[in-house]
Amino acid sequence: MTEPLSSPDSDQPLAPSGCTTGTHAQITGRVQGVAYRAAAKAEADDLGLIGWVRNTSDGAVELLVGGDGPAVDALLRWAGKGPEAADVADVEQREATEQDLASLPQAGFEIRR
Repeated sequence: MTEPLSSPDSDQPLAPSGCTTGTHAQITGRVQGVAYRAAAKAEADDLGLIGWVRNTSDGAVELLVGGDGPAVDALLRWAGKGPEAADVADVEQREATEQDLASLPQAGFEIRR
């Protein structure tokens, strides 16, 4: 029998993915219409990360990645450059909320609409 990643008494949420930490990022600049989401997914898949990426109505790209450590740091560094056709102006990062963590997929990295 496997044990849960956090106990019911824990202050840390247990997302469907099992992640208890994560980072939310809002990427601005010329980031829509340049294959940013597809490139972010490919990068995250290469790094073995869980999360999602989507366009926002204000022209930005929103990214949520579960976990911490070098792989997440690498994705966030990549986000500051993006694919070749992108022109990233800024990447605003914050710690993921419980609601954010609950929105993570069980596995893999998704492009959301």
